[in-house]
Formats: sequence, C-alpha cells, structure tokens
Amino acid sequence: MLKTTHATNGLFVAPHHLAAQAGRDVLKAGGNAVEAMVAAAATIAVVYPHMNAIGGDGFWLIHEPSKTPVAIDACGPSAALASRDFYAGHEQIPSRGPLAALTVAGTIGGWAKALEVAAPWGKALPLADLLADAIGRARSGIVVSRSQAHLKRVKLQELRDVPGFAETFLVDGQVPDEGSLLRLPALAATLERLASAGLDDFYRGELATAMAAELEQLGSPLRLADLQGYRAQVVTPLQLRLGDATLYNMPPPTQGLASLLILGIFERLRVAEAEGFAHVHGLVESTKQAFMIRDRVVTDPGRVPSDPQGFLDPTQLDELAAAVDPEQALPWPRPAAPGDTIWMGCIDSEGRAVSFIQSVYWEFGSGVVLRSTGVNWQNRGISFSLDPTAVQALEPGRKPFHTLNPALALFDDGRTLSYGTMGGEGQPQTQAAVFSRYRLGSDLQAAITAPRWLLGRTWGDVSTSLKLESRFPAELVAQLRAAGHVVDVLDEAFSDTMGHAGALLRHPSGVIEGAADPRSDGSVCGL
Repeated sequence: MLKTTHATNGLFVAPHHLAAQAGRDVLKAGGNAVEAMVAAAATIAVVYPHMNAIGGDGFWLIHEPSKTPVAIDACGPSAALASRDFYAGHEQIPSRGPLAALTVAGTIGGWAKALEVAAPWGKALPLADLLADAIGRARSGIVVSRSQAHLKRVKLQELRDVPGFAETFLVDGQVPDEGSLLRLPALAATLERLASAGLDDFYRGELATAMAAELEQLGSPLRLADLQGYRAQVVTPLQLRLGDATLYNMPPPTQGLASLLILGIFERLRVAEAEGFAHVHGLVESTKQAFMIRDRVVTDPGRVPSDPQGFLDPTQLDELAAAVDPEQALPWPRPAAPGDTIWMGCIDSEGRAVSFIQSVYWEFGSGVVLRSTGVNWQNRGISFSLDPTAVQALEPGRKPFHTLNPALALFDDGRTLSYGTMGGEGQPQTQAAVFSRYRLGSDLQAAITAPRWLLGRTWGDVSTSLKLESRFPAELVAQLRAAGHVVDVLDEAFSDTMGHAGALLRHPSGVIEGAADPRSDGSVCGL
C-alpha cells in the first residue's frame, strides 16, 4: 500500500516512475520546478507514448510564493485550411489518420513559454541537460508498460494502417509484449535537434519544415504557416474562493471551469464526512450541474458566450447548489468525452509549484507518426463539429475543446497544493474527489488511493452510467441505485478508467507531501 511521501528540498510526482526520476534529477542538479517539469515532460512523452507525445497540447499552472499563479495555454488552433469545405463528404471529422491531425501541436511551445516565465528565477540549466534523459531513453529503448501493450491490442485495428504507426509502435507487425524493449530513434533525433537548435525549431526551423511537408503529403490540412504562426500564451487562470483556500484552474478552451464549479457547488451542500452516500451523491450531482454549464460555455476563447469567471460568483453557485436534490439523482443522458493524458506536479526547494498536463487526446492521438521526425500527432481537433450551429463548430484558427485542466490551491495558512489527473471526462470528477477528501480530513495518499467513480464513458464505451470501482461497499452501491443512479460496478478494484491522479502539498514549514496513483506506473521522487 502506498503511503504519503515527504521531503524538504523538492518533490516530483508523475504517472510513470522514470518521468518522476527525471524531474527529481533536475531538482538535484539545481534546477527549478519549471525546468524539472520540462525534463519530465520530455521523458514521459518517450516512455508513455500511448498517453502523450510532443505532437500534442499542454497546459501549465505555475506558482511562485507570494505571487498570483501564472497559467499557460499551450493548445494549438485548427489549421487555416481546416474548414467544413475541406471535410466535404464527411459527416464528422475522422477520428484517426491524417484528417484527424488538424490542429497545431502546442506542447513544445508551452515548454518554451514556461521556461520564459522561470527565467528571472536564476541561472538556467542548459536545454540539452533537460532533454538528455528523454533522448537517451528514446535511443536505447523504452520498456513497454502493461497499459501501452493493452491499449495497442485493443486499438490495433483502427491504428495499424495509419501512416507511421506500425513501423514506430509495432515490432514485425505485432504488438510488443509488456516488458519488451521498443526503440524510438527518429524521436531521439528530433529531441536532439530541439536540444541543439532550441525549442523554436519545432515551429520555425528545420523540424517545422520537415513536419509540415510530411503532414501535407499525407493529407492533413496543416501547413508550415500554421506552425510558424503558433506561440503558447500566458492567460489569466480562473479562480474560486472556497473556505480558507483559493483554487485555480484553466480558462476555456479547457474544462477547468467545470472542475471549479463542482467543488463550489459541493461546498454548499455542507457534507461533513467523506466516503458516504452524501459525499459521492453530492459530488456526482454537482458534476451534472457543472457539465451542463460546461457544454454551453466552454469553447474557443474568442467564442465563449459569457465570462466563465462569472459562473463562479457565489450567487451563481448558490443557485446551482439549490438545484441539487440531496436524495435523488438527476437523469443523465449526456454524451461523454474520451481522452488519454498525463498530469504531473512539482514543488521545488523554494516553494515554487507547477501543475502540468500534456495530451494527444485519444490513445496515440491521430495515430499518425511522422516518419521524418518520429512525432506522433494529436487528434484533439476531432472535438470540433462539422455542424455550423454547434458550440464547437469547426472554423480555421479556432482552438478545440479541451478536457485538460491542471489544478492548484493556495491556502490562507501558506499551504500550496498542486494536484490533477488524466482521464478525459473524469478529470474534474477525480479532482473533486481528491480535493474534497483532503478537505474532509483524509491523508493525501489515501485521498488518491480511495475508490473512485466516473460519471460517463469507460475506454471503448460511450455509456453515461455511473461507474464505480469494486471496492465501494455494497450498501453504498445500493443506496446510490435507490436514489436513481444508473450504476455499473467495474470488475477492477483499481481501474485505469478512473485516471492517474497525483498531488503535492507544501506546508509553510517547508515540508512537502506527495502522493502517486496506484492505478498508474508512477511514483513520487524527492530530495
């Protein structure tokens, strides 16, 4: 059983132990929390390729003590050619292949912007040092994890014939077994190029030229001008005042609003204890209220119909909480969004904290792996609709809806909490479970280990039932069903369906606590 980890000179948590170690090693070398995160982000893009890649998007929350947190939106927009006319003859955007690769990959731009934010903190470590671990592992080979092998087998038929996928991720046309070695030489060369030429090369250098030419040749709407015009942006985070803490999350195009709404509504239900019917039912019903607003409001920042921060006004939250029946479930026929992602957290010895998330959307994204560079391109753009009246209507230059949303909380007594998870539709729900459990008295690791639920789809499923891990007491399951919840109890005690969460908490004394998810291949590494 995992226990909460403690340190004083820095702590890192990631859903893969090698990424956590890469971040820890940068801290040990004198790097700061942002530099550690860049190193870990590069490493996890190599060792956990089914969950994220440098061809995806990312979002950052960065906190420096006594300062307001900084948010970075590293989400790429749709291509200039990505119009409804480009997809004529399609009822919807194809989910795999070159036509699914229609948005700029923003994550490398996010790394660059985060390093700019951290530049005033002191002498920077060389970029080559930050990327060295990822380069070495891509070249010498990664060990195929259980989840990577499983997802390749499950998704093989839809990915096998996508350009570049088989030659990159299969061995002799077959799914490599768990524990086998998989080398990624083209990706290693790309990371080496970034280390020597700089991160900007991904958008305005030799890498950009090579990637754009291949994307065009394959049939993607992306062009060199789309890459050249992209830069990650510093944005104002959403915030919610909750008792003795202020919570921060990302604005649109992410669903960070939903994560804050759930907790703001739930607080007004005045639940006193975790794990019982009132706790689970209250959070599930708060989720429904939050998701109805999310689905109306969250879209490209330039098209948001009203100020998202306004929904976090106390009066608005009071009204939403009043709509929650404490005894009865609201019918829930809502669609659900899939997603495969990683969340990582870091707090350094100076108390600087990072909450970071990186994704290619579905497992292996579009499935397209560019042969010239080894870059696996995301399919985030498939969240656009070809219906011109839809909230997420496709237009050139728009940002797609994002499930990604890293979280951060600052307590009045000086505590800093960096937390988050992967899991698409489940991200706001798991954040709510972890934060509420901690607030109601749970140990940090116990808050993550405890059984979780998901309102929405499981992998390979589109049902909107309430999924529960098998460790929930039978009496609670019966209570939820009696209240009208459509409940499915999963076979697993610790299910990947529930995401891979993590959390770091720094106390005013300088002691840092860390917790990793037993559902992942991750760990907490500290100094």
